[in-house]
Amino acid sequence: MESKESIRLTQYSHGAGCGCKISPQLLEKILDTSFTMPDNDKLLVGNHSKDDAAVYDLGNGQCLISTTDFFMPIVDDPYAFGKIAAANAISDVYAMGGKPILAIAILGWPVNTLPPDVASKVIEGGRSICLEAGIPLAGGHSIDSPEPIFGLAVNGLVDKSNIKQNNTAKEGDILFLTKKIGVGILTTAEKKGLLKKEHEGVAAAQMMQLNKIGEELGKVEAVHAMTDVTGFGVLGHLIEMAEGSGLSAELSLSAIPKITTDLEEYIKLESVPGGTNRNFTGYGHKCLFETDQQITKAILADPQTSGGLLIAIKPEGVETLREIFRKYGIESFATPIGKIVAKKEYIVRVNP
Repeated sequence: MESKESIRLTQYSHGAGCGCKISPQLLEKILDTSFTMPDNDKLLVGNHSKDDAAVYDLGNGQCLISTTDFFMPIVDDPYAFGKIAAANAISDVYAMGGKPILAIAILGWPVNTLPPDVASKVIEGGRSICLEAGIPLAGGHSIDSPEPIFGLAVNGLVDKSNIKQNNTAKEGDILFLTKKIGVGILTTAEKKGLLKKEHEGVAAAQMMQLNKIGEELGKVEAVHAMTDVTGFGVLGHLIEMAEGSGLSAELSLSAIPKITTDLEEYIKLESVPGGTNRNFTGYGHKCLFETDQQITKAILADPQTSGGLLIAIKPEGVETLREIFRKYGIESFATPIGKIVAKKEYIVRVNP
């Protein structure tokens, strides 16, 4: 067993963060089944759609949101890993417009390889994020596994009228994003020893940020659809939104908020995670590119961990959204990144 001082968590996993996600193409095959469950009119959002969480009608005007998310380390520091994994899991409740109320932990740990006090630091990181979200980390389950794994199962509440789904966008909606893109590129650069000094900790700091703004956006009637951007990249999650709504979308590559202006430099150094190519293989054929396809793919298919919210809002609600952005100190994200349009032969068209 290694000493705590020499441990680098990312060396113990074959994948990292939401880049561990199974590709969209393979996931569709896995979930394909002829088995049918009996109708349940209380289950408002279930596995019939590709949404962020399940939603169950409690019958009193409120609904229960239930979700789970876990992955392998994307950073070496155990406390930071716990914070990132927890923020990522809780995000699914915010993405549905809800308020988290309770979390339980999911821990897989190679007990013969990594010391138990390192696992304790991971859990403490998760607990600190739960505290920030105002919820208890009330228990959990652990197993001996060959790779370190951590995440949460989270429950939340939402007024039935405030539920936000990822497949309810409408033609003419304007698209906004609440975090920068490029987490996978920076974390890959760090693993390869290519990360510039000024970019150290930049990705981790963003991944630890809670998407609390989602609870308030849930109360905005003009917000027609919402989801968080994680392992499938901004392009994959936008495809889910547009395709699920029976529409298409147009995206402006130059309007995408990027985690650094040096992204293209890192891309040219081949600092691109494996998940990017898996993503693009799964959905690239659904897109029309008016841009350099290689650069576009590397940025828009980059797997995000604990990414921002992707919001589709009718034009009349944009000023309200901007006021909320100012309240949360993210007014720099108030520039639209695209729009929802009538269904075309493509699902997403990427413009310069």
